[in-house]
Amino acid sequence: MDPHTAISLFSIEKSQKPISSRDQSPLPPAKAHSRSPPSASQASEPIPLQDLGTSPDAADTNDQKIPDSDLERSHIGSPVNGNTNTATATETLQTVWDPYMNRFRLISGSLINFANGLNDSAPGALIPTIEQRFGIGYAVVSLIFVANALGFVAGAFCIDSIRTRLGTARGLVLADALRAIGYLAITCSTLTPFPVIACAFFPIGFGMAINISTTQIFCGSLRSGTALLGIINGAYGIGGTVGPLIATSIVTAPGATTDAWSRYYFITMGLAVFNGVFAYISFRHYEPESAQPVQQAPNDSVTIPPKTTPGLGTMLQALRNPVILVCALFSFAYQGAEVSISGWVISFLITARGGDPASVGYVTAGFWAGITIGRLLVAAPGLSTRVAGREVRFVFVCTFGSAVFEALVWAVPNVIGNAVSVSIVGLLLGPVYPCGVTVWLRLMGRRERLSGMGVITAFGSSGGAAAPFTTGLLAQVAGTFVLHPIAIGLFGIMAVCWWWLNRERKRVE
Repeated sequence: MDPHTAISLFSIEKSQKPISSRDQSPLPPAKAHSRSPPSASQASEPIPLQDLGTSPDAADTNDQKIPDSDLERSHIGSPVNGNTNTATATETLQTVWDPYMNRFRLISGSLINFANGLNDSAPGALIPTIEQRFGIGYAVVSLIFVANALGFVAGAFCIDSIRTRLGTARGLVLADALRAIGYLAITCSTLTPFPVIACAFFPIGFGMAINISTTQIFCGSLRSGTALLGIINGAYGIGGTVGPLIATSIVTAPGATTDAWSRYYFITMGLAVFNGVFAYISFRHYEPESAQPVQQAPNDSVTIPPKTTPGLGTMLQALRNPVILVCALFSFAYQGAEVSISGWVISFLITARGGDPASVGYVTAGFWAGITIGRLLVAAPGLSTRVAGREVRFVFVCTFGSAVFEALVWAVPNVIGNAVSVSIVGLLLGPVYPCGVTVWLRLMGRRERLSGMGVITAFGSSGGAAAPFTTGLLAQVAGTFVLHPIAIGLFGIMAVCWWWLNRERKRVE
C-alpha cells in the first residue's frame, strides 16, 4: 500500500489562521538597506522574520504555492492566534540529534516502516500457496486485500483521537499490538479457517495506519524533514523488496508443505513486538521534549501555525471540491494498479506462462525494487532539479511507459522478458505518486490540504482493495490474464485525471 508518500508530504503541512484586517493595514515605508555586506553591529541584530509572514503579499504567496524542493519551509506563515510578537510566534525546529532521543526515534520509525514494507509486498508471493492450503480460488483469497485496506481506512479516521488520548508512545504500542494479534492469528493457520485469516488483516491494516501517520509526522516536524522522510520511506521500500525474497524462499524450501506460508508471519510478528517495545522506549518522553525549546541554529527559526486535524466535517467539505475528487480518483487508480500487479503477477506467470513457483516468486521483489529505485532517483539532487516544474509532462511519460510495458507482459510469452518488464513498470510507477502530490498541493489552498490529502489517501487505500479484489473475481471466471487489461485501464484513468488536473492548473495560473 502507498499512502506513505502522501502522508510524508502532507503531514508537515499545517493550516494557517486567516490574517486579521488589523494586520492587513498598510505598513510604513521600511528603511532602505544597503546591499553591501553587513557590519558587525548589523549582523548581531535579529532579523524580524515575522514581517515576511504578516504582509498581505507574502500571505497570498504562501497560500498559493509551496516550495518544491524543501517542503518543510512551508511552516513559515502568519503569527499564532494573531500574536505579532516574534518571540512567542516562532519556534525552533528540533533536529534528529537534539533532543538526544530523536536519533532513536528515527531508528524506530525506520524499523516500523521496514516492517510495513515486509507486510505489503509478501501476499503476491504467498497467494498460490494459500490457495492450495485452503482449497480456495482467486476471488476468495483476494479478500485479504479488502480486509487490510478496510483496516487502514478505519485507522486513518481514528488516528487523531488515539494520539490525543494515549499519546505518541502508547499509540505506537497499540498499533504494533494490533498487528501482532493479527499475525498471531495468521501463524495459527493449521488451526484456523480462511475467514479468520482474512479478518486478521483488518487489525494489521488498522495498526499500520497509526504507525505510518505517527512516524511521518514526527520526521516532518524536524529540521531537514524532507530528507528524514526519505529515510523512512526508503526503509519501507527495502522491506518491500526483501519481503517477496523471504516469502518465496520459505514456501519453496525443500520439504515445505502448504502450511509453510504462515511461517513468514512469524518474522513480521516478531518485528511488531520488538518495534512496539522499542517505540515505547524511544517516544515515552516525546510530548514533554517536543514542547521544550532547543538550541537555535542560524536560519532555523520558523513560525508554527496552529494545528488542525481533518475531522469528518472537513472531510465531507473536501469531497465537494472537484479538484480533490479528481486527485482522489487518480490515487484510487494508481494504488489499485500497484497492488493488483504486486498481488497477481506471480499467479499469472505460474498459470499462464507455466513459470516455476520457485523462480517467478522473486518477480514481485523486482517490481518493488523498481518502485524504490524510481523514488530514490526522482529525489536525487540532479534529477529532482530537472523534474521540478516539469511534473506534468514527467507523469504523462511515466504513465504511458507503464502501460506500454504492462502490455508487453501481456503479449510476450516469455517469463524472463515478463519479469524484466514488470520491474520496469515498477521503476516508472515509483516517481508518479510523489510528483502527483507536489502538483496536488499547488492546486489546493493551504486550509484544505490536510483534509484533502486525507480524502486522497482514503481513496487510494480503497483502490488498493477494490482493484485486486475485482482482479480476483474476474480471474476466477476468465483467467489471470485479466490483470493486464485492468492495470492498463487504471493507467488510462490516471492519464485522463492528470489531463484534467493540468487543464485546471493552467486555468488557475
